[in-house]
Amino acid sequence: MSGQNSGSAAPQSATERESAAVVAFWHNLGLPGLVDIHTHFMPANVLAKVWAYFDQGNAHTDHPWPIVYRQPEDERVALLRAFGVRRFSALAYPHKPGMAAWLNGWETEFAARTPDALHSATFYPEPGADAYVAEAITAGARLFKAHLQVGAYDPRDELLGPVWGLLAEARVPVVVHCGSGPMPGRFTGPGPMSEVLARHPRLIVIIAHLGAPEYGDFLGLTEQYSGVYLDTTMAFTDFLERIAPFPVGLRPRLADVGGRILLGTDFPNIPYSYVHQLQALARLDLGEPWLRAVCHDNAVALLGL
Repeated sequence: MSGQNSGSAAPQSATERESAAVVAFWHNLGLPGLVDIHTHFMPANVLAKVWAYFDQGNAHTDHPWPIVYRQPEDERVALLRAFGVRRFSALAYPHKPGMAAWLNGWETEFAARTPDALHSATFYPEPGADAYVAEAITAGARLFKAHLQVGAYDPRDELLGPVWGLLAEARVPVVVHCGSGPMPGRFTGPGPMSEVLARHPRLIVIIAHLGAPEYGDFLGLTEQYSGVYLDTTMAFTDFLERIAPFPVGLRPRLADVGGRILLGTDFPNIPYSYVHQLQALARLDLGEPWLRAVCHDNAVALLGL
């Protein structure tokens, strides 16, 4: 009896099956792994409030938003590693004054204990923002996050002028949620960030979610400014296609700016599996060279990885 099951493989768990699917995706492209520039790691109490926001139906959509990867921090890090995500961000963002510097301190500690995480930081329009942004850059921050919808602030605020200038001078990219999805804010849409870029044309900006739903306008900014990139976060997934579908007529422009599109996923705060984001990109049928650039090579070049 003891030898009956010898040689038979144990059934794979759902996590193991998904990990295998993600690994197969990048392996079949001839990549060494993935670089995901839009993932979230933040203090446990802050992340709990983010999850509660989605749980309570405050995501401003008519669709449920269950958090698929509601796990402790160490398990989420281990899962990204099992997926073969070689480098990932730890984006956090404040919604009120006095919060950003504290978040940056936590992010510095997270980067120190998580060597494959990109040292991330953030800011808010408040006195002293330029000082703590300069401190974060000196400490090694590789990527910043600005969330105009959640923060409900104007990126043209005079308190942020020195911040944008510091980031432009240091050539440190900032991921900006400035599109009006899933619900418009007072300062979302292409207008405010267009003015910031006009004042700071050397700024490196990564437009989150491809700028949904103003896809065409934000594609236009990539065509106008060499430092403007787009991340794929949630774009083309079944979930976002129901809310803010990407116009088929714009797909040729995606191919044209393929060197400035970066993989982003919003992990862990997504209502579907990680592999679905990758599958959504593949079904655009823009070719393997485009996928390789988006999923790995563009971020490596931009961040000097």
